[in-house]
Amino acid sequence: MSMTSAIDFGQDLSYDFLNYALTNNIELQYLALAAYYMFLFKLTNGERDICIGMNTHTRYKDELKSIIDRDGSFHELVEYVQEMATNCMKYSYFPLQHILAQHSDCSKPTFLDVSFDFVTIEKKIKIGDSELCSIPLSITINEDEDMNKFDFILTIQYDLSINQFSCIINASLDLFNQETINKISQQFHSMLYDLSTSVNDIMKNKSIYEVSIMLPNERLLIQSMNNTQVLFPSATCMHHEFIYQVIQHPQKIAVELDEQSLTYTKLLYYVQQLSFVLLNKYNVKSSDIICQCVERSLSMVIGILSIIMAGGAYCPISSQDPSQRLQILVKEIQSHLVLVHSSTRILF
Repeated sequence: MSMTSAIDFGQDLSYDFLNYALTNNIELQYLALAAYYMFLFKLTNGERDICIGMNTHTRYKDELKSIIDRDGSFHELVEYVQEMATNCMKYSYFPLQHILAQHSDCSKPTFLDVSFDFVTIEKKIKIGDSELCSIPLSITINEDEDMNKFDFILTIQYDLSINQFSCIINASLDLFNQETINKISQQFHSMLYDLSTSVNDIMKNKSIYEVSIMLPNERLLIQSMNNTQVLFPSATCMHHEFIYQVIQHPQKIAVELDEQSLTYTKLLYYVQQLSFVLLNKYNVKSSDIICQCVERSLSMVIGILSIIMAGGAYCPISSQDPSQRLQILVKEIQSHLVLVHSSTRILF
């Protein structure tokens, strides 16, 4: 059993698709195949071992030619797919069973589970009272019979009469539900629109990693989750706001890292302890530059707040830099003190 989800490219997206193919001398089926390959690459979170079975109808054309660095641009991917698919066509007559027999370790060839088909729909021709319609390039077979061979099939149809494209996704009910398939089809459509916004010269240089399959509502959700900006009075200091949070939420988690965490009350306790040491033992005065070179830890947060609470100016330095460079940097900025971890003490 299988289920189907269909999407229409629309006039604008279809025009961009056609224009890119014509401008760059790319066969439409290879442009569509490259888009499908990139979509699977994005959908599988960067899986590189992707192989797609393509319906070639036992034909090959030596005159078709024209290259996939998956880390490169979409244009490079399209050229690579066209070259590889064209070269493979001359061997399309060779029985698949013979190819698999040469690879004994291929007990279950996963590339058979995913298929791609490109269908061209010709115009209807009227002769007198009779009407002729050309047969699509793809061979139509029973949908359930098709799904016995493939778990996931993407078919792109090109209607010559209106110069527009549409997409049909067939997926096995054993692996997918209707909601998932609908989302996948929307993601494919969204990815194509993302490409169409940078057609021609810009598309050639656009990296595959820059193309997103994220849906508009998902982008809005992420933006809202990351919108953590809060307006503070211009005269308010950072450590004053920290104290205010301690008063408001004393037992709430203030900072967390892996399995470690501190409440606002506990964090304030450690911050005060260190700030007293800075003031009383090291005579830190207002605007003194205090460097901190520690690994990512709860101690890093304690150090930052302690320096600010003591009235100093916080200056972070990286433990990844060479020791000599760190010492020169500390000397140039005239740092009053450097806070270190046990693991970073040897750098100074």
